[in-house]
Amino acid sequence: MKLKTALLMAMLCLSIKASGQGNGFFNTRGKEIIGPDNKSFLIRGTNLGNWLIPEGYMFKFNKTNAPRQISEAINELIGPDKAKAFWEKYLDAYITQPDIHYLKSIGVNSIRVPFHYKLFTNEDYLGANDPERGFKLLDRVIGWCRQEGIYVILDMHCAPGGQTGDNIDDSYGDAYLFENQGSRDLTIAIWKKIAARYKSDKTVMGYDLLNEPISTRIDTGRLNPYLEPLYKQITQAIRSVDKNHLLFLGGAQWDSNFKIFGAPFDAKLVYTFHKYWTKTTPDVIQQYVDFREKYNVPIYAGETGENNDTWVAEFRQLLEKNNIGWHYWPYKKMLNKSGVVEFKQPENYDKVIAYAESDRQTFDAIRKAKPANKAEVEEALNDFLKNCRFENCTPNNGYNNALGFK
Repeated sequence: MKLKTALLMAMLCLSIKASGQGNGFFNTRGKEIIGPDNKSFLIRGTNLGNWLIPEGYMFKFNKTNAPRQISEAINELIGPDKAKAFWEKYLDAYITQPDIHYLKSIGVNSIRVPFHYKLFTNEDYLGANDPERGFKLLDRVIGWCRQEGIYVILDMHCAPGGQTGDNIDDSYGDAYLFENQGSRDLTIAIWKKIAARYKSDKTVMGYDLLNEPISTRIDTGRLNPYLEPLYKQITQAIRSVDKNHLLFLGGAQWDSNFKIFGAPFDAKLVYTFHKYWTKTTPDVIQQYVDFREKYNVPIYAGETGENNDTWVAEFRQLLEKNNIGWHYWPYKKMLNKSGVVEFKQPENYDKVIAYAESDRQTFDAIRKAKPANKAEVEEALNDFLKNCRFENCTPNNGYNNALGFK
C-alpha cells in the first residue's frame, strides 16, 4: 500500500510539473521559482498586513492584540452599528488601487495578502458575516494587481481553531486547529473553495497554506507531528481542483523550524521561513539553504523586517546574495518608519489607545473606562479612515532605498 501511494504521488508530481511548464503560471525548477515567462523569478515585495486582519500593535495597542479584541474595543467605544460602518469603510480605505499602483511604481513585483478564514464563512467578523466577502475583497485587489503586473500570494493568516496559538491567528491561546477534526475539515474546505475560484488566474502566484503555525509558546512537541500531514491533506484538496499554482509551506514555530518536513510531496512546493530581530549574517539562514540543497526545492522569506533601515538593507542583501526572494512586513503602518509608507496618528486617538489598554473585564469597568467625550472618539476613528488612505500616506524613503526600491 505504501509503495502504491508513493507511486501515485510521484505520478501526480510529474503530471503537475508537466502541466505547469510554459502555460503562464508560476512553476518550480529545482531550487528556483520560475515565472510565467519561463525564467527565474526572484520575489521582491511586501505584505498587506493590517488590512484584512487588523493587528493591535499597528493600531498602537499593546493589550488589545487580536482582531476579535480590537473589534470588541471598537464596539464598546461607539456601538455595534457605528462599528459595522467603521469596518466597512476601513476595508475599503486601507488598501486601494492607488496603493497597488504606487507599489508597482517603486519596483515591487509581488505582494502577499494575509486573510482571515472568517471572510469565507458566515461567522461574525469585522461587523459582517458574509461568506462571499473574502472573494469580493480578494477579487478587487487581485484585479488591481493584474492591471499593474504585480503577482499575488494568498496567505491564510488566521485558520479555523488557530494554527499558531497566539494573537496573530485570532485564536484562544492554543493551536486548536491540529487536534480538532472540524477545524481541519473547515480549513481544507476553504482552501479548496479558494483554489477552485482562482485555479485559472495567472495573477495569483500561489497559496501560503498556514501562516506561522505552532508558536514557541505552546506545546510544540505535541503539535509539530500534525503539521506536515495537514499540509498534505490541504494539498490533496487543492490539487483536486487546481494543478496550476505554487503552494507555500511554512515551518513550525513562527515559520522557522524546517525539521518537521520530510521529502517534498508535490512538484510545485516552495518552503517559506520568517525572520525578525536576528543578526544579518549567513548563519541565520544557513539551515534553510541547507534544506534547499538537500531537497532541490525553492525557499523564500515570507516575512521579515520591522527594523531600522540599516538592518533592512543588510538582511535584504543577504537574502538576494543567496537567491532567496522576500516579502518584507508590512506595507503600511501608522506613525512608523519601518514600512513602505506611513500615515499620521489622528488627533484624540490617544483616547482610543487609552481605552483599549484599560481594564475592561466587567461591564462596570467598560462604562468607567469610556472617554467622556464620545464625539472626540468618533472623530478620531473617522480621521484614522482618512489618514490611512494612500493619498494621505508618506513614503518612507530610507526604508524603500534599503529594499532597493525607487
